[in-house]
Amino acid sequence: MDGQQVTLGSVPLPSFETSIAAAGHGPLLRGRTTTLQVNVGLRCDLACHHCHVEAGPKRREALDEKLAARVLEVLASSPELGTLDLTGGAPELNPHFRALVRGARALGRRVIDRCNLTVLFEAGQQGTAEFLAREGVEVVASLPCYTAENVDAQRGKRVYERSLEGLRWLNALGYGAGLRLDLVYNPLGASLPPPEKQLEADYRRELGALGVRFDRLLTLTNMPIKRFARELARRGESEAYLSLLVNHFNPATVDVLMCRSTLSVAYDGQLYDCDFNQALELPLGGRRTSLFELETVEALENRPIATAAHCFGCTAGAGSSCGGALAGIGGA
Repeated sequence: MDGQQVTLGSVPLPSFETSIAAAGHGPLLRGRTTTLQVNVGLRCDLACHHCHVEAGPKRREALDEKLAARVLEVLASSPELGTLDLTGGAPELNPHFRALVRGARALGRRVIDRCNLTVLFEAGQQGTAEFLAREGVEVVASLPCYTAENVDAQRGKRVYERSLEGLRWLNALGYGAGLRLDLVYNPLGASLPPPEKQLEADYRRELGALGVRFDRLLTLTNMPIKRFARELARRGESEAYLSLLVNHFNPATVDVLMCRSTLSVAYDGQLYDCDFNQALELPLGGRRTSLFELETVEALENRPIATAAHCFGCTAGAGSSCGGALAGIGGA
């Protein structure tokens, strides 16, 4: 964990631990774990500029059958784990995706699929949308803007067009009208997201005019790691962006950070406090642990959370998590 001062270029920055201590929160500790978030692999049909796991069509790292069985075993023995959150890459491309969904739903668990929408049109994905609807899976769909120009700039040519087609397909199956469909926004560049509710109203107006409906908009801050970090460096914006995150540190977000209630599982079974720590290979509480070694989920409570400079991304402005903004204020 980063007890020492963090420095980016010529700009000295406080450590994350120092900042939360100064705000009166003490060390960051895990609370009760209620969500098991599993990265089932890094293969994806897209290669987005902001992707913190650097997923893409050429990646082959993937959760195997043995780990899929272990995930379901842990769910079955841990009633406090109410949610299985499947992410990637494009999670639907993993051959064990449907088995995980069926198994978790049979256990009565809420299942979230973090879908990029375009994957629904990939070879071999015929019937995936119908499968999600039939199993009652909640879809969290990436749509970083409501305009074609911004979406395609971040995610690739014609992604906006195919995303709208995917949303209409899901709508026709009952998503946005009974089945849960949330959209995800993240800024195009080195800025914080605008106020979530205000932006959600804009999305509803613009997408509604195109015949698309959804339940909620989730705003996420771009993490200064991996692909986005390299893009910041290329533009000469690294120091300014991390300074922006630090200067907008919001103590009100600390108690509700997702790392306090989420256990992140990598495609190889290694455990992390969050998906961002997984991308940076900062193991759970600073110690390498596998899901196969985990005795009980309850034993994780009150364990220290591994932190580093990127944690300022989750605590800046209104805060950021896989469930959207954390505090009832707007980003700057």
